[in-house]
Amino acid sequence: MKKAPVFGILAPEVIKGYIFIEAPGAHIVDDVISGVRHARARTKGVVSPQAVERFVVTKPVIEDLTAGDSVEVVGGPFRGLKARITHVDKMKEEVTIELLEEGFATLPITVHADYVKLVARGGGGEAGREETG
Repeated sequence: MKKAPVFGILAPEVIKGYIFIEAPGAHIVDDVISGVRHARARTKGVVSPQAVERFVVTKPVIEDLTAGDSVEVVGGPFRGLKARITHVDKMKEEVTIELLEEGFATLPITVHADYVKLVARGGGGEAGREETG
């Protein structure tokens, strides 16, 4: 591409259709986006580093999970199965789940939090008191 002094480019998933370009001046950003397909215009203004930092810093998956939540297993031997969280151990970054699929006994299974994806928030109830952290 062009030999422009661009320091960084960020396309966060949270803000669809926007790309942040770090450059010494606005005229450089205009030059960089000219000729890029589907790039319509530059939004006027400057974004502070603190405003962009929230898109760069990711929080661990375990922070969003609570007992009673419905999840889908995305890794390991139970991949693709639906489950319900019965216990969350934030120190070890592990969750204990019960599989909701037919043909599986309701045995508690402990997996790493990265192996599950949140599908729906649970009601809390009695299982919500089991959370540690």
